[in-house]
Amino acid sequence: MRRSLSALCALAIAAALSFTSALSAQSHVTHPYAGLTYVDRIDGQPRAIHMHVLQVDLAAPGIRVELSPPAGDRETVRQTTVEFLKAVHAQAAINAHFFLPFPSSDTTAWLVGLAASNGRVYSAFESPVQRYAIVPDAPALNVDRGNHASIVHRDPSFGDGLHVREPVTLWTTVSGSAQIVTDGAPTVPLYKDAAHPAATLETGGPGGYANDKSWYDVNTARTAIGLSRDRRTLTLFTVDVRGGSLGMKVGEVANLLITDFGVWDALNLDGGGSTSMALVDPATGIASLVNASSDNPAGRSVGSSLAVFAGGAGSAAVRDVRRVR
Repeated sequence: MRRSLSALCALAIAAALSFTSALSAQSHVTHPYAGLTYVDRIDGQPRAIHMHVLQVDLAAPGIRVELSPPAGDRETVRQTTVEFLKAVHAQAAINAHFFLPFPSSDTTAWLVGLAASNGRVYSAFESPVQRYAIVPDAPALNVDRGNHASIVHRDPSFGDGLHVREPVTLWTTVSGSAQIVTDGAPTVPLYKDAAHPAATLETGGPGGYANDKSWYDVNTARTAIGLSRDRRTLTLFTVDVRGGSLGMKVGEVANLLITDFGVWDALNLDGGGSTSMALVDPATGIASLVNASSDNPAGRSVGSSLAVFAGGAGSAAVRDVRRVR
């Protein structure tokens, strides 16, 4: 009898563990506005993480995107992502560029890398001071006035860093630290050393970063932006490092974007305390931060944010709550 009870207990424990594992990756999917799919996902792998993902159908009627405009005595006036969302009356937004000076209480900022807002190119490709994290002339993602999206690269024949090799019109243009997905494969940058003489990052920085201790391998809050292979779907991604979420490495973000969200090309944007995603509730009209900022409850005042405008209401009802892996 004792053995039978032990066996039953073992089976019960195994079943409970199996059930817990089955619930460890759930995705709450809604369509708050026409052309927008919002995924609020909690996962137990590779550790406890909470992600917020917005997928934008660039071909849907009424969809457009807009970057923070140039302003102030530098390049932009710092705002929280929620403040920018409210100011332009959009439906969703995420934080975008790395910026300087930081840390600083200054109200204006220089953006790191190429930036364009409503066709005005106001920040250039550059070789940044944070070369332990940001590659020189980091590629950018551009969405033109007709919502045609593509990755763009610096044209070295122009010395001003404001031109790209591709035959496109710069309209809404965002850049980050590096392209982390290229043609459907992870492309997280490496550090220059004897084994990697052509690598794009330089060792050093506040963490003494190198290939055995990469800035990209820190588990922290992350923001990324990606495109599907047909360039029709724009994916905005955040993962938290607060509220029970333990953050992600950039390589983990890249793999997840590829396998779970159909991303073909992606950039790593400013993360850590800058990571912010804001949405307007279609039922109440109230704009709020949906992720848990690791800076403060209202979110950090950042150098730039990318807003998404949607033309009409979608289905705010839950489409499904499901096991995603």
